[in-house]
Amino acid sequence: MESYLQITYLNDFIFCPLSIYYHELYGQQEPLLYKDSPQINGTAAHESIDSATYSTHKDVLQGVDVFSTQLNLCGKIDTFDIAKGVLTERKKHIQHLYDGYVFQLYAQYYCLYEMGYDVNKLRFWSKDDNKVFPVPLPDENLELKEKFFHVIHQVRIFDPATFVPTNASKCSHCIYNPFCDRPC
Repeated sequence: MESYLQITYLNDFIFCPLSIYYHELYGQQEPLLYKDSPQINGTAAHESIDSATYSTHKDVLQGVDVFSTQLNLCGKIDTFDIAKGVLTERKKHIQHLYDGYVFQLYAQYYCLYEMGYDVNKLRFWSKDDNKVFPVPLPDENLELKEKFFHVIHQVRIFDPATFVPTNASKCSHCIYNPFCDRPC
């Protein structure tokens, strides 16, 4: 039986496939030992979701566990307005919508769909500047949808022993760089 893949790993994998390994290795440690201010600020931005105090409206799911047995994915959503069918992923600050961000939202979409919910809109919300970034549904952007499924496959077949980092910029911004045995 294949194990469930955490939705957050999709973005992590695109950034650096080894980050998943390091996340698992250091995940139970005190976050201040390995997290930098962007990760700490991001965690703080999700506080109202994680504590389910963002909304008291009965039609808004917040911080709910989701899963897909078809894709073997699991994770949490930020907010989903059941009545409007709007799935929102919150970020502390968005300068650019990276594929990894969108793939996390696509994964949440497929999980909710499999769980019986009708998702009509996908969007990101940038907390710092209160901006909303709409995202097309997977069937409205077939190229990105194909890349999404390709990344899931790549995560599942990834062999850490053969990985060689090639992006020095990513390595220099990686919170695991001080621990990595293969920095650029």
